Amino acid sequence: MLRTVIATTPDDLTATVYLAANEIAPAHEGIELGIGEGSIIKAISEAFGRTEAQVKKLNTELGDLGLVAKGSRSSQTMMFKPEPLTVVKVFNTFRLIAKESGKDSTEKKKDRMKALLVAATDCEPLYLTRLLQAKLRLGFSNQTVLAALGQAAVYNEEHSKPPSNIKSPLEEAAKIVKQVFTVLPVYDIIVPALLTGGVWNLPKTCNFTLGVPIGPMLAKPTKGVGEILNKFQDTVFTCEYKYDGERAQVHYMEDGTFEIYSRNAERNTGKYPDVAIALSRLKKPSVKSFILDCEVVAFDREKKKILPFQVLSTRARKNVNVNDIKVGVCIFAFDMLYLNGQQLIQENLNIRREKLYESFEEDPGYFQFATALTSSDIEEIQKFLDASVDIGCEGLIIKTLNSDATYEPAKRSNNWLKLKKDYMDSIGDSVDLVPIAAFHGRGKRTGVFGAFLLACYDVDKEEYQSICKIGTGFSESVLEERSTSLRSKVIATPKQYYRVKDNFNPDVWFEPTEVWEVKAADLTISPVHCAATGIVDPEKGISLRFPRLLRVREDKKPEDATSSEQIADMYQAQKHNHPSNEVRGDDD
Repeated sequence: MLRTVIATTPDDLTATVYLAANEIAPAHEGIELGIGEGSIIKAISEAFGRTEAQVKKLNTELGDLGLVAKGSRSSQTMMFKPEPLTVVKVFNTFRLIAKESGKDSTEKKKDRMKALLVAATDCEPLYLTRLLQAKLRLGFSNQTVLAALGQAAVYNEEHSKPPSNIKSPLEEAAKIVKQVFTVLPVYDIIVPALLTGGVWNLPKTCNFTLGVPIGPMLAKPTKGVGEILNKFQDTVFTCEYKYDGERAQVHYMEDGTFEIYSRNAERNTGKYPDVAIALSRLKKPSVKSFILDCEVVAFDREKKKILPFQVLSTRARKNVNVNDIKVGVCIFAFDMLYLNGQQLIQENLNIRREKLYESFEEDPGYFQFATALTSSDIEEIQKFLDASVDIGCEGLIIKTLNSDATYEPAKRSNNWLKLKKDYMDSIGDSVDLVPIAAFHGRGKRTGVFGAFLLACYDVDKEEYQSICKIGTGFSESVLEERSTSLRSKVIATPKQYYRVKDNFNPDVWFEPTEVWEVKAADLTISPVHCAATGIVDPEKGISLRFPRLLRVREDKKPEDATSSEQIADMYQAQKHNHPSNEVRGDDD
């Protein structure tokens, strides 16, 4: 598809890529369609001459507004043939819809939707409606789109042929485009650069840009100090406290303005005005611009104490007034990615850390450097871990310091390991899973969901694979809260990209919208679940034993859930550490 667009209508490529990824703008711009189902129903009814009641009835019967729109178009006779829709016209209209605000914005959005539907023919109403609902799934994630974009560009030999040292041009091109996207996740820049300069020149023309968030480097789980020492033999490493807050990437521009982004590239500038104030006050006069990687943590300044993440989550998310802030925060900084016009991600951590320490003054309770220890002594590290837990941290992050220690954007790297006290005797880490279905509660749980079916995400197959059923560890209030939240996400039938064994018959299915952090005793081979099937066992999947909900990860999208490959890695690590526990019965 993308090859055809490049060859015939290259001006359509940016719009095509965005729509294929089911997006209308870069994540950090925070631009969303903001359309409710009621507005779409109104647009369909007005476009095709039906009453809203008729549209709602058909939606109940078919379970898909897209099918309702398609059927309504096919049954409608038209006096005049409308001007054909184009990809660019649809995409530009979507952006106009997203930017409508103020008085009568709902009506204006509805009118723009109606105009598109009136002009739509054949199957176009179906896909337009699904796009408007943000429910269109072509089987494309950003990673798939990026790989396809790079490979399509290889076939366009107008610019240059692959360098002679590249043996697999298609694979290398996909890798290049994906890598560029980790430091500049903006199709509006990448696509034109690809068309004008070719894929091989892309790293030169599209690079790190101040004000645009890069993908955060992530750590892999480990289960003990001994494992750390084995992995980092003959390598100097450092240990840092792992703070229980919200990851933040802070950009400070030369004009004195700040932008603050979550780990998911969402704009949090309005959520943390106090962070900008503190950093502006505590940066050295020589600092004109920077990108800081840090953790924002709830903090009680009177008691000089770190507060749990749950306290931080009570803060308002947008347009926070400094005078209204009730939960203070402390910034714990651990990395510097950019300083005074110079990007630092290719520098080793010891250099980046030195730049960080030189650029700011500490002010306890407002801004502090992450507490760190550089040692290979097992007793020292164990004491350091215990000390981190004692003050309210989750554990440690262990990082290579002066070799193989560059910053790897959007990668869960072997050069960063995380060690959590809670999981040293369990599976080594919590996992982030997506609720895809539920079972009605009985007895005391009548009126709420009694249990949920959770899934991990397979990145290559782009599907959600069942991994466990969770029904314990919920307080009544949490169960009510999660049930209320998910009732609006109920769908009539499971998605085609859900992998669940036939023996599961949930009472309801959900759109994949939430991510839950879950703790478990261990992992086991399971004939009941589908997670990582074919990786560690040709026919069986992997399941969690005794899962318990820790919290909802509002900073993650469903596609950011723990992958099936990660689940398999965790199982293999557990199997290595506890060979007697290779296979257990499934506890579902």
